[in-house]
This record gives sequence, C-alpha cells and structure tokens, in this order.
Amino acid sequence: MDNLIDWFYGQVVGFLGNFFSAMGNMGVELFELEWVQAIVLFFSQLGWALFGVSLVVSGFEFGIEYSSGRGNLRQTALNAIKGFMSVSLFTVAPVRLYALSVSLQGTFATGLTGYGTSIGTVGERIIEELTSVESLADMAGAPSFGLSVLTSPIMLIFCIIMMAYAVIKVFFANLKRGGILLIQIAVGSLYMFSIPRGYIDGFVQWMKQVIGLCLTAFLQSTILVAGLMVFRENALLGLGLMLSAGEVPRIAGTFGLDTTTRANIMSAVYTAQAAVNTTRTVVQAAAK
Repeated sequence: MDNLIDWFYGQVVGFLGNFFSAMGNMGVELFELEWVQAIVLFFSQLGWALFGVSLVVSGFEFGIEYSSGRGNLRQTALNAIKGFMSVSLFTVAPVRLYALSVSLQGTFATGLTGYGTSIGTVGERIIEELTSVESLADMAGAPSFGLSVLTSPIMLIFCIIMMAYAVIKVFFANLKRGGILLIQIAVGSLYMFSIPRGYIDGFVQWMKQVIGLCLTAFLQSTILVAGLMVFRENALLGLGLMLSAGEVPRIAGTFGLDTTTRANIMSAVYTAQAAVNTTRTVVQAAAK
C-alpha cells in the first residue's frame, strides 16, 4: 500500500512539474507567433540602426582623441567587435537560453518524481519487497506514508494553505516570464548605441537580468517539486523548501541577477536620450 501511495503521489507531483514545464514552453512558443516575431524584428532593426550610428560616433570620437595623441585604435576596434556580436545575438541568445532552462526544469522534475512510471513497474517493486519479508514484524515495522508531524486538523489546514500559497506564487511567476523576456529583448536594443563607444556597464546588467530570469525559471519550479516530494516524508521540511522557491528572485537580485525590468528600463531610457543628444551634436557639427 505504501508503494502504491508513493507512486500515486509521485505521479501527481510529476504532473505539477510537467505543468510548470508546459507553462515555460508557452513562454518559448510566444516567440513563434508572427506578431511577436514582427516586434522582435523591429527591435532588431532598431538595434542595428543604433549600432550603425554608434560606429559613426565612435569614429568621430577616435579621430578627436587621435588628434590629441590619445587615440587607441585597438580598443576602438575591439568595442566595434563587441557591438557587432551583441547586436547579432541579443534577440536570439535570450530565447535559446530560456528554452534550455525550461527543458532542464522538465527533465529534473521527471527525474525527481518518477513521472510516467507505469503501474507494472510499481507491481514489480511490490513483489520484490514482499519476497524479502520474513515475518509479520518486518511488515509492522515498515515505514508508512508519514505525516506524523500533523497531529491536529489545524496543522493540516495550515500546511495545505502554505502549499497552495507556494504553488500559486510559482504559477503566476511562470505565467509572466515570456512577456518579461520580450520586454527585456526590446529594452536591450537601446544599449546597442553604447557598446561600440565602450560603455558596456548597462548591457552587462541587462545580460545579468536575462541570466537571472532563466535561472529563476529553472530553480523555482525545481525547488517547488523537490519540496513537494520531501513533504510526504517530512512535512515541515518540505513546506520550507516550497516556500523558499518564492525567494529565488530576491536572492538572485542580491547577487546582481535582478529579474525585474524597472531599473533596466530607466537605464535604457537614459542611454536612448544620450544617443539622441550625441547624434544631434554630430549632425550639427557636420552641417557646420
């Protein structure tokens, strides 16, 4: 009976992990829609336009510095190469990295829960265990599906509420990640003006945000599934794991992998304003 209950519980939790993986794949499939591809193409072209303008501006800046004896052709060329690689990959690499993280999360959830294991495999395991039993005392001392810590209905209701809170929080976090990634790609195009000129701090922060988003997509669901699997043996420890899944974005932000878009958008707006002002200055200087 314990084997049957463990199998059923593993299938239920595995379904939940597979459901979160399917939600993550919905975020990946978002980028296969025609109108989303059109948006991504627009910001890709905008990035290339800003990159071209930035190359012209960096050429003017190099000429001015070279005339005063401070020009560095090697650094200017290296910045141009960095800009070319960035503008070529900023619409492709985030989607591929996010798809990889979702795929790994689904694989880990399947491995943790045994999702998809047939009832025949469970029957074979039961027969093997029954053949190893020598007396009724062994069967009486066998571990049961333990929630022994739940000694009162109030404790049970509390655990159910906490489980529902953890699952719903991860559910809504997974639901919006595809849109957040699209916003990050749109914002990333505005940094293409700064990279060829050697200002890469904002773009590095943007890359950290993309990595943080993909890391959160992998860790949140994996830790939640692990907590649900531990819950059947140690309710409080499993509950702690499930609640800790909601803290992944905050911990990632502490180490510089902030998954929010607020700070990045403000930085990108300042970059765009600098691009407009610099371009206006160059045009006025060329007209004179």
